[in-house]
Amino acid sequence: MRNNWSGEMWLLWAGGFLLFVFATGCGRRVPARTGGPADAPHVGWVIMSGDRENPDRDFVCQSNPRSECVAPVDRPDARVLTHVHFYYHPAAAETKYSGSIRVGFLGTPHDVTPTVSVKPGDSPGNQSVSGFVSSRPGTYTMSLMVVATAVPSGAVTQIRDQVSVTLK
Repeated sequence: MRNNWSGEMWLLWAGGFLLFVFATGCGRRVPARTGGPADAPHVGWVIMSGDRENPDRDFVCQSNPRSECVAPVDRPDARVLTHVHFYYHPAAAETKYSGSIRVGFLGTPHDVTPTVSVKPGDSPGNQSVSGFVSSRPGTYTMSLMVVATAVPSGAVTQIRDQVSVTLK
C-alpha cells in the first residue's frame, strides 16, 4: 500500500498537533482559594490584558498567588483591552453570591453584580467583564464587596477585597 502523505503534510500535521497541545496546556487556571477553611465561600479573580483580538493575551495578576498588578495605559495608537475574570468557589453548602464589584481601572469604571449560585463539589461559578483600560497613568482600585449566603441556612459571609492596579 502506498503512503499518500508527503513530507509537507506530515510537517503540517505535526505542527498543528503541537499547537493544539500548547494551546490547551497553557490555558488560564482558576486561582486557588487564599486562606480560611477549604469549605468556606471564596471569590478569586484574574486580570488579563491585550487588544481587541485577544484581551486575554497578557497575564497581569491574580488573587492567588497575589502579585503586583501593572498594565499599560490605553493609547490611541496602542489600544489596551482588559478582561477581568471572577470565580465564585464552592463551599460546604450551596452558596449564593451577590453584592458588587467595582472595576475602577477601566476608561469608564464598571460595576459587576454577582448573581451566582454554586453547589458543593461544583466547579467555581464565573463571571467576567471586558473593557478598555484608562488612558491616564496612575493607580486605580478594584473593590470586591460580595455577600455569600448559604442555602438553606441563610448564614452570611462578607467577602471584601481591595486590589490596586497601576497603569503605566
